[in-house]
Amino acid sequence: MSGMDKTQLLGMTPDELTVYFKQLGQPAFRARQVFAWLHQGADFEQMSNLPKALRETLDENCVANPVSVLETIESKLDGTIKLLYRLPDGNVIEGVLMRYKYGNTLCLSTQVGCRMGCAFCASTLDGCARSLTPAEMLGQIVCANGVLAPQGQKVGNIVLMGSGEPLDNYDNVVKFLRILRIEGGLCIGMRSVSLSTCGLVENMRRFAEEDLPVTLSLSLHAPNDEVRRKLMPVARKYSMDDVLSACRNYIEKTGRRVIFEYALVHGVNADPAQAVELAGRLRGMQCHVNLIPLNSVPERGLTGVTEREVDAFKHTLEQKGISVTRRREMGDDIEGACGQLRRRYIQDNNLNTEN
Repeated sequence: MSGMDKTQLLGMTPDELTVYFKQLGQPAFRARQVFAWLHQGADFEQMSNLPKALRETLDENCVANPVSVLETIESKLDGTIKLLYRLPDGNVIEGVLMRYKYGNTLCLSTQVGCRMGCAFCASTLDGCARSLTPAEMLGQIVCANGVLAPQGQKVGNIVLMGSGEPLDNYDNVVKFLRILRIEGGLCIGMRSVSLSTCGLVENMRRFAEEDLPVTLSLSLHAPNDEVRRKLMPVARKYSMDDVLSACRNYIEKTGRRVIFEYALVHGVNADPAQAVELAGRLRGMQCHVNLIPLNSVPERGLTGVTEREVDAFKHTLEQKGISVTRRREMGDDIEGACGQLRRRYIQDNNLNTEN
């Protein structure tokens, strides 16, 4: 049986596992045993409290973790680790493991590529091959924990900011988040999770009703519709007024502030006058602006900004009473920008990304 045909147990809730094991003639308590083992990164042979015959059945028909690590590259600058993962169908995705004083944060992918077409993002250059399953998202964390295990560490924080638009893979992402916080598994609370979206308004409003109070990060990147449409095709469908209204609704429903991601692009959106306009749009909102000096994307002809431009934009927002920080740049020496490592691997191996 091929990897794609096997049952992905990691993407099942304990209740779903209970049903599955009852169908195999097994007692209900097997579900909790296997759930714990899976989230610890064990393969079936290592599940020592299961009967040998059951382990053999599971090995033949199921996959413990559909994700495997193809390559790791560690930054000599800050210890950031870039992870290249292989999926059962041969597709590759990537993640970034960032080391902070308060713990380890994993940036994970939700799709193979992305179809949103944002001009500054390398992960969207080849479009979206497919969405990831809940097991494939959880599997990225399990793999990262395996990388950290020799140091006695684990992933403590999750950012859904790798390749893909999380709200374009809505049902799988919601299920992933519900499993993520279950006790006995990875048990990562929603306040330790950030979800980044380019602004799919209907799903933003739907997500606000899910009782999953993650930190919502909106890829804004512009002070007005005209500039945003130059950078983000999604802006042709949703106006900034609609997107910001959905953000205000999320704040009201969850009590969480919204983070606005703003990639500074030279000659496009980095003028102090644009900072004044942005501040006017955000005034009175429970929010924070995260300034991101652009990682140049040669394929798009976009270049980054000078330190002077970053400082001037930040200072202007601060003068207007907007909470703002400059995002710490990590992994610059290991193709840290979203999609770069995967793209290089595909090109080096002459892989066809069209499914």
